[in-house]
Amino acid sequence: MTSTPPALADLDYIAYLDESGQLTPGWEGKVGVYAIFNQEKTLQFIGYSRDVALSLRQHLVRQPQQCYWVKVNTIDRPSRTVLEEIRDRWIAENGAIPVGNAEQEALWSQPIDAKQSMNRDEQQIYAAGDELAQIKLLKQVARRVEEQVLAALAERGVQMQIRFNPKLKESGLLDLK
Repeated sequence: MTSTPPALADLDYIAYLDESGQLTPGWEGKVGVYAIFNQEKTLQFIGYSRDVALSLRQHLVRQPQQCYWVKVNTIDRPSRTVLEEIRDRWIAENGAIPVGNAEQEALWSQPIDAKQSMNRDEQQIYAAGDELAQIKLLKQVARRVEEQVLAALAERGVQMQIRFNPKLKESGLLDLK
């Protein structure tokens, strides 16, 4: 990395998915800052990671309809300070905080909370149930939400293997394993 990282505007847009429905390759195990854009190339989120590919996969699962384009700047040596400086510079360059870094931050950075998809009957069963019944219900709801997420990803043309952490389903959460 040079002493001054590239401006966001100077980086090329890269398709989030390649022709085969896989995450565009080359970022596995790479440390860097990335900016995610929707189909109209409107900035949605700016993040940084010790494994850019893993983070991009997580964001795709959490927000499949908002992940169409990406710009990435990798660095050789991990430094949270440097990563945060680049992220902050890109946000300032954008002129506004992207929705994924503001009011929708949890949707981009936290596991999917399947409990939010419980219908009224499920909420009543959950409230009245013992711990075992609650775990069983949460796993059931998490599986239903998982099917919806996988369907949305298939609709986007995603062909890569997506596997959720089975232990988190007991808590009603979906996150990649």
